Amino acid sequence: MATTGKVKKQKKEKIIPSAPTPDADAIFIKGARVHNLKNIDVSIPRNKLVVVTGVSGSGKSSLTIDTLFAEGQRRYAESLSAYARQFMARMDKPDVDYIKGLCPAIAIEQKVITRTPRSTVGSMTEIYDYLRLLYARVGKTYSPVTGRIVKKTTSATS
Repeated sequence: MATTGKVKKQKKEKIIPSAPTPDADAIFIKGARVHNLKNIDVSIPRNKLVVVTGVSGSGKSSLTIDTLFAEGQRRYAESLSAYARQFMARMDKPDVDYIKGLCPAIAIEQKVITRTPRSTVGSMTEIYDYLRLLYARVGKTYSPVTGRIVKKTTSATS
């Protein structure tokens, strides 16, 4: 059997996992190369509890603290006036191509701190104090006996 056409050689296609795509409701990091991160792309969903786990040396702290928190803190510092910035240490930009969707962040230092068994993230970061003030101003107190709103009284109104 003779064939007169060209024979196409079939190549094996190498399947490369696609990089995460930027999502409107996500923080997207492209090309992170901080410490032992090797040019990674990550999409982290917003408004969800996200836990970063991995073996020792896998880049958890490099991603969360040295990349995300450092960039959030740097952007916040850039928004301050030149007068305020003169009192702050210079903050270098993390080695990434870009970060999209990042908002202000808080970080709890990775160090042993003296705490009581009643300590929480809220009390350790002092956010608890601000929440107490907020709820005291906005909240309404109800009587457990009558179920009615408790109002402020003075000697003139009682």
